[in-house]
Amino acid sequence: AVLSEHAGQLLHVSGVVASRADGSIPDDVSDQAAVIWSNIAAILAEAKMAITDVVSITTYVVVDFMADLAVVMAARDQAMGGYRAASTLVTVPALARPAWKMEVAIVAAH
Repeated sequence: AVLSEHAGQLLHVSGVVASRADGSIPDDVSDQAAVIWSNIAAILAEAKMAITDVVSITTYVVVDFMADLAVVMAARDQAMGGYRAASTLVTVPALARPAWKMEVAIVAAH
């Protein structure tokens, strides 16, 4: 659990996927995780927030890539830099596009 006291800003971000600025999507789950966390960092920066403002993370991983869960969680941990947030990982049969192997939603409070 994470308690956010006196938060002046709440940022709800859903469905961050591994689409790069040029629209390309990496094939590898590890690369997708890196792109997703880079996209999240950019969204936080635009909102004048930091990774330490993230209070909740929900990660969706396509069940075919369950063997890669350690990679997915390691990418989250690296992006979070030791900061801890409430985190849930859910396996799903598919996402909206077949190329997407994972998707992340966050809530940040500042």
